[in-house]
Amino acid sequence: MKEQNKDNKIPIDNLLSRLKTQELLIVNPRRKNGLIIYKKYHAEFIGPGAIVGGNFDLDAVDLIPVGNLSLVSPQNSPERRQAYKMRRQWVRLTKQIIDNPEPTERAQVILNQFEHWFDIATVANLPDEAFALLVGVLPQTIRKVRNIELL
Repeated sequence: MKEQNKDNKIPIDNLLSRLKTQELLIVNPRRKNGLIIYKKYHAEFIGPGAIVGGNFDLDAVDLIPVGNLSLVSPQNSPERRQAYKMRRQWVRLTKQIIDNPEPTERAQVILNQFEHWFDIATVANLPDEAFALLVGVLPQTIRKVRNIELL
């Protein structure tokens, strides 16, 4: 896989326009990083190893990098195929959380998962709205669960 740039800093505005052109990229599988992609009515988390772009993200309206975002270009068909599989795995993980009918529990689980994947400081810097859109709850529900954790 070829790194997109040496310091791995891709301007978010630039990345959003690149996604609109159907460019395919992979979230670096060798780092704790990811991308929250805002769509019109929901958000998706794209974790390490997963493909970003192509037809999947033409409807992206905003992006939030998680961790020290690093994107790489797929070099061949097997790499792309593996990245598609990883994208499907991240979607399935999110679906397992969403399948819980209790909003407060969905909020708790997504926050716990992100703290497990990253760290408390990274999670604290992500907006309530992003988590809410990931698991289909109101931002107030995320805020309530975060406040309970602080007690």
